[in-house]
Amino acid sequence: MYTIPFHILDWNNVPATRHAGETGYAMWHTREYDDLRIRLVEYSPGYRADHWCERGHILLCLEGQLDTELADGTTVRLEPGMSYQVSDGLSRHRSTTNTGAKLFIVDGGFLRGTTQPPAA
Repeated sequence: MYTIPFHILDWNNVPATRHAGETGYAMWHTREYDDLRIRLVEYSPGYRADHWCERGHILLCLEGQLDTELADGTTVRLEPGMSYQVSDGLSRHRSTTNTGAKLFIVDGGFLRGTTQPPAA
């Protein structure tokens, strides 16, 4: 569980860090609370991730188009208002975009999953 007090966050005032892709780049505006990470991510046109990711995410497309390639060869496209959700270790995925995209992404320990039922 996370204890996050109520507050307003103006993402325009959260500094961005640049992350190079295989092609293009991503600008991450990141806020962390212990093992919870919340990001506003902007991918440049022509972005292609330089790695396969197995981490879980809750991802909402705000602008543009995002293509997510899965390790089995399937590709899905997100457009504004669409999301995907996946727990850690349940998917190898890689992002690309021809047009650029803006995403809201939440990830952290709560997506690790467990084979144990929650404590009563």
